[in-house]
Amino acid sequence: MTDAAKLLLKVSDLQGWYGESHVLHGINFEVHQGEVVTLLGRNGAGKTSTLLAIMGILAKRTGSVTFAGTEMIGMQPRHIARLGIALCPEERGIFSSLSVEENLLLPPRIAEGGLSIERIYDLFPNLKERRASSQGTKLSGGEQQMLAIARILRTGAKMLLLDEPTEGLAPVIVQQIGRTIAALKEEGFTIVLVEQNFRFAASVADRHYIVDQGKVVDMIPNSELEQNTQKLHDYLGV
Repeated sequence: MTDAAKLLLKVSDLQGWYGESHVLHGINFEVHQGEVVTLLGRNGAGKTSTLLAIMGILAKRTGSVTFAGTEMIGMQPRHIARLGIALCPEERGIFSSLSVEENLLLPPRIAEGGLSIERIYDLFPNLKERRASSQGTKLSGGEQQMLAIARILRTGAKMLLLDEPTEGLAPVIVQQIGRTIAALKEEGFTIVLVEQNFRFAASVADRHYIVDQGKVVDMIPNSELEQNTQKLHDYLGV
């Protein structure tokens, strides 16, 4: 996809630091409206740091990050969120004292188009079964991950940044999350996915960016994975 009119997120020469530690060394990639794009790489490659830098959570960053043409370098995270971007962190951030439904109702609406509670329960029937009876941390790991994703769908954000959504989950839950991502894509959401599970990434994504030592070193369309198997083995050690 090359139509510039459909370009939603553009990251150019993104540099990032934790204190004095320089962790991003010129990240470059693009995401078009309606795509599912993955950031793949070994542990410590800079994938999560890239998501945090996009959201402004990584305090020191330079370069350019534009969303729908708006430059976000220098913006505070709360202002970035109001543009229509939502981050689902690896830590999930479920409130232990709140029920499933109370967790879902907590985030503010930042834009029109947030999914209704009823639609969320259609996507995540497990949560509907536990909606009032279970506190957040009494859910299984898979249910907590579903709740973390579901919660950001209420905000009205149209771009979702998902950090390791399948880590440590049972295969049946991974499959359900894959079906949910496919359904969200059908509804017009744009998704950037940080993932270690390459087989899962291949089942849901349009394109894959390879991150290594704080840089994007390659891009592989999902349709060309088979002929790039050895290259992926070399990059990822899989």
